[in-house]
Amino acid sequence: MAATPPVCDFGWKAPDFTLPGTDGRSHSLSGLAGEAGTLVMFICNHCPYVLAVLDRILRDARDLQELGVGVVAICSNDAVAYPSDSFENMKIMVADRAFPFPYLHDEDQSVARAYGAACTPDFFGFNAALELQYRGRLDASRNTAGPADLRRDLFEAMKQVAETGRGPADQTPSMGCSIKWKAA
Repeated sequence: MAATPPVCDFGWKAPDFTLPGTDGRSHSLSGLAGEAGTLVMFICNHCPYVLAVLDRILRDARDLQELGVGVVAICSNDAVAYPSDSFENMKIMVADRAFPFPYLHDEDQSVARAYGAACTPDFFGFNAALELQYRGRLDASRNTAGPADLRRDLFEAMKQVAETGRGPADQTPSMGCSIKWKAA
């Protein structure tokens, strides 16, 4: 089912975390933060919204890293109910797609809950002080990729954050599959 996250809560402080990565190391937010800002993305392996734009996510991540923005992706989905989102399958996706950033496993879903993640993809763009400045979409694509010349909303917003410390006032929320929460 499609879900849409809330609008950006400017200045909200990023909760710290330490999670295992597909590279065999543990990663913390403080170790991933970039000098010019940090992008925390909630994605997964099976969501058609993520898969439709994964090449663009990888492109934008590389371009943002060149601007001093730290980038990380987190999978928080229930891997028992959605085996394609298992840690082993996350490792395969990273190897197949050459992720330029750590892909972390939030098995107990505590990080997704702390961030209030609503869907995949859900983008949280922070300034250098780890204050939220962007909670919008990658671009106007939905569960299929839009035209190649779409405005790069995420990239442009995070470029502005890297340059000024502030995100754009107008933001269009992301849309994607709801986070697959574990049964209580």
